[in-house]
Amino acid sequence: MFKFAVFGNPIYHSKSPIVHYEFSKQTGIQHTYGSICAPKDGFLESISKFFSEGGLGANITLPFKQQAYEFADELSERAYLAGAVNTLKRQSNNKIFGDNTDGIGLLSDLKRLKMIREQKKILIIGAGGAARGIIGPLLLLGNIITVTNRTKNRALELVDNFRKKGVINTCNQEELENNNFDLIINATASSSKGQMLAIPNSLIHNKSCCYDMYYQKKLTPFLYWCKKQGCSCLADGLGMLIYQAAYAFQLWHGVMPKINNIIKNMRSDIRL
Repeated sequence: MFKFAVFGNPIYHSKSPIVHYEFSKQTGIQHTYGSICAPKDGFLESISKFFSEGGLGANITLPFKQQAYEFADELSERAYLAGAVNTLKRQSNNKIFGDNTDGIGLLSDLKRLKMIREQKKILIIGAGGAARGIIGPLLLLGNIITVTNRTKNRALELVDNFRKKGVINTCNQEELENNNFDLIINATASSSKGQMLAIPNSLIHNKSCCYDMYYQKKLTPFLYWCKKQGCSCLADGLGMLIYQAAYAFQLWHGVMPKINNIIKNMRSDIRL
């Protein structure tokens, strides 16, 4: 019986068990962690069974983050704002606490890479669950955020949710022509599908930084396009994956793992 696990569908590709094994080995904390492929129409039954049989904590990935939000008895502020949960913890009173560590995971990775500072202009491409999870922590730095999405109504809904937390607006993709941003984040699933984004070349200038929340062995399609436009400040989401897992581990055990060597080792592995 796993005391901790990641839930998703599909889940075969998840690197979370590897990451959490490294955390356990590094900290000396016993941390049995597995992966569970929940039926797409049976997540609530699956996660309820996990906790009723002794589960202590769970990570949640696609497509269940919104359902995990509904399942939790209590929520962190960042989970509430995101409307999505990626980390669950059974508390001493047996109530389930829901958190979202995606945004703080991304922000930590951007700081590690020196790709972000206060009061910078950030473009987020996409208005789905991935975008919802990252906006709150980025606004806390006083950054000015623009969200663009193929469906503007979805972007407007997202922006309205965070308007009280900082400066955030939206625009159509065709309105991006000749706009300048310090940081451009791809929060869509385009790279995972091998697709290119319909965004103008003029977005990229010699001081642009570009980040794809997806990662793979080679440059993602988004990062490859950015490099072709002359961008040299590029990064994918491997560091974010490991940081968000580290914050989940900290929530469960009260200890924050050191992650730099883990990022380095996993980067070498995915390049094989």
